[in-house]
Amino acid sequence: MLNVRRLLLLAEAADRGSLTAAAEALQMTVSAASQQMSLLEREVGQPVVERLPRGIRTTAAGAALADRGRAIRRELRAAEADLESFAHLDQGTLRLGSFPTASASLLPLALTRFRRRHENIRIEVRAGVLDELREMLHSGEVEQALLWDYGWNRIDDPALRLTHLLDDPTVLVVSADSPLRAHKSVRLGDLAEQEWIIRADNHPVADVLRRSCRQAGFEPRIAYASHDYQEAQAMVAAGLGIALAPRLALTSRRSDVRLLPFAYDIPAPTRRILLARAASRPATPPAEAMAKVLHTVARRFAEPGLDRAQLGAVGRG
Repeated sequence: MLNVRRLLLLAEAADRGSLTAAAEALQMTVSAASQQMSLLEREVGQPVVERLPRGIRTTAAGAALADRGRAIRRELRAAEADLESFAHLDQGTLRLGSFPTASASLLPLALTRFRRRHENIRIEVRAGVLDELREMLHSGEVEQALLWDYGWNRIDDPALRLTHLLDDPTVLVVSADSPLRAHKSVRLGDLAEQEWIIRADNHPVADVLRRSCRQAGFEPRIAYASHDYQEAQAMVAAGLGIALAPRLALTSRRSDVRLLPFAYDIPAPTRRILLARAASRPATPPAEAMAKVLHTVARRFAEPGLDRAQLGAVGRG
């Protein structure tokens, strides 16, 4: 039977590229780590690492075993998180994960309502991008998290239990003096000659823009790459171009831009906002209470009668 501690050492060494760094991370001496690695190779009957002038590199067998070690490490961390949750249940600690748009729209209102009803429960929030949040859920660093997906990148993870909170449609952002502002809705195909403000750094909304424009039969002409939605709004307000954005991202809307929906005959990309938790662990009472609050808040944000002028007010209500 393989020794679990040695598999964890291998995983650490593979991740860090160095047996010395792995030994330090696991609070072992380098000599002890080297000895354990030799014992692991004896157990499996073949080399698992190649010693390099600087560091190590896994063999094919070592890479496969390192993956197993990472899975074991993740489960051990999850077990530790479970025990910590039980140990502090009397203190009522809830660990949440969230992404920037949700943290600026849904989450503040949910936190305010939750604290009014459950003032003795301590809340910790971790922010991250989608992959980071999923890893936090798997490892137990957070108990539940707000996630999102589009039709072409649905989250398909049997280790997670997903609950749909609301649909977040894409809207068009134009300047307050744009000729487009007079339209009740717009067709994407009519915007082929426009200049566009896009999100930088391979942001998901940049993918939404390119996919949508290609489906409408044209490539978008990019005038500016912004690093956040406030910056994008500022460039739109200055007349540099127009932009696409999820509606939730615009709860703090500038007064000098206008939001336009897309015509119903041209479906605009809509993302799902989801609440997720690890399927293998039951929700604690604080998590169940927060889930109910988030569902209530989500219904308010999804109200069909919510007009463009009210978007900002919802986040502060």
